[in-house]
Amino acid sequence: MRLPAPRGLLSRFVLILVIPFVILQIVTTQVFYDRHWDTVLRRLASSLAGDIALVADLVKNAPTPQHQANIFNLAQTRLLLKADFRPGEILPNNRIKPSTEQSVHVLLKYLKEQFQRPILVEASPLSGDIHIAVQFSDGVLHVLAPRKRLFSSTTYIFILWMVGTSLVLLGIAILFMSNQIRSIRRLADSAEKFGKGHDLPPIKPEGAREVRQAGHAFNSMRKRIRRQIDQRTDMLAGVSHDLRTPLTRMRLQLAMMGDSQDVVDLTDDITEMERMLDGYLDFARGEGTETTLSVDLVNLLKGLIKRFQRQGTLIKYTPITGLHDQTESYVMVVRKTGLERALGNLLSNAARHGHQIQTGLSLDADHVEIYVEDDGPGIPEPLRKHVFRPFWRQDPSRNSKTGGVGLGLSIARDVAHAHGGRITLETSDALGGLKATLHLPR
Repeated sequence: MRLPAPRGLLSRFVLILVIPFVILQIVTTQVFYDRHWDTVLRRLASSLAGDIALVADLVKNAPTPQHQANIFNLAQTRLLLKADFRPGEILPNNRIKPSTEQSVHVLLKYLKEQFQRPILVEASPLSGDIHIAVQFSDGVLHVLAPRKRLFSSTTYIFILWMVGTSLVLLGIAILFMSNQIRSIRRLADSAEKFGKGHDLPPIKPEGAREVRQAGHAFNSMRKRIRRQIDQRTDMLAGVSHDLRTPLTRMRLQLAMMGDSQDVVDLTDDITEMERMLDGYLDFARGEGTETTLSVDLVNLLKGLIKRFQRQGTLIKYTPITGLHDQTESYVMVVRKTGLERALGNLLSNAARHGHQIQTGLSLDADHVEIYVEDDGPGIPEPLRKHVFRPFWRQDPSRNSKTGGVGLGLSIARDVAHAHGGRITLETSDALGGLKATLHLPR
C-alpha cells in the first residue's frame, strides 16, 4: 500500500526536509533528557533536600520559639523555603502521595537519604509550590518549596534554541527551494504555451545547473521544431502549387472537350483530387505557426452555422449555458483559423451522416465545451478510438459519397490538442446519433 504523498515539488521537498528535522529533534531531546536533564535534576533535588535537612537540624536545636522564628525567616529570605513547625501533629498513614512527576520522585529519594523518618510530599500540577512534611517525635515540620528550585533555565533555553534555529533553517531552505522551483515552473509554463502555439521568445535559463541545462535543451528543441515547421510549410506550399497547376490545365482542357460522360467523369475525378489535396494540406497545417487571437466563440460558431445553413443543412443552435450574465458572448484567445477548421469538420461529419444537427456552448469551472450532435447512425463505441487515426474511415469502401478522406476528426483532434484541450465522442441523448464535444481550457 502506497502512502499518500504531496503532488507539488515544494511540498515534497518540505516533507523530505521536515521528517529528518523532526527525527533529529526527537533524538536530541531524548539524549538531552537522559543525560543533561537527569544530571541537573538530581543535583537540584539533592541541594533542595540538603537545605530542608539544614532547616530541620537548626529548628530541632533551637532553644526557644523566638530562635525558631528567626530560622524560618532566614530560610524564607535566603533559601526561598516557607517553613513551619507544628508541635504534636502526626502525619497520616499514607505518608507518600503518589505522583507521576519525575522531579517529585527524585526529590523524595534524596529526602529519604537525609531523613530516616516518615515523609509526605504533595505536588499539584496547578500549584507553583511543592509541600514537604517531615515527621519528628514532637511534631511535624512543614516546608513549601518553589518548583523553580527543581528546574534549570537551561532546559527552556535549550528547547527554545532548538526550535528557533530549526524554524530559521527551515525557512531559509524553503525560500531557497522556492526560487529553484520557480525556474522549473517558468520552464513548464513556457513549454505548455509553446505547445499551444503561442509565439514566445526563448526562455532565460536560470536556477540550478540541471534546471539551466533543461532550459538550454528546451530552447534548442524549440528552435529545431520551428525550423522543421517552417521547412514543412514551405514544402507544402511548393507541393500545392506544383499539383494545382497541372490540375488546372487538365480542368481547362476538359472544359474544351464538350459534355460527354467521360468528360464529366474526369471532371469529377479532378474535383475529388482537389478536395483530397485540400484535406491533406489542412491536416499538415494542423501544427502550423498560426498566431492566437481574441475570438468570440459564440460569433465564430454562429458564422459556421450560417455557412452550413446556406447549403441546406438543418442546424439548431442552443444558447450558451453556464454564464452568470445572460449575454450571448464569450471571448477566448485561440487560433481562429484552426478552430474554424476543427468545428467545420465536426459539423461536416454531422451533416454527412445525419439530417438534424444540434450545436452550442456550455461552460464549467475549468473548460469551455462546444458540442455537435446529430441524428445519424453514430459510431459504435469499440470503433471510437480508431476514428481519430489519419485516413481511417468507418466505411471500408472509401466511397467519397459516404465519407471524406478520413482526416476530419484527426484535424479536429490536433487543433484541440494545440489549444491544450481534447475531443470526446459519445451517444447523443437528444437526437440519438453521435455527440462530439470539443473541450477547451478556460
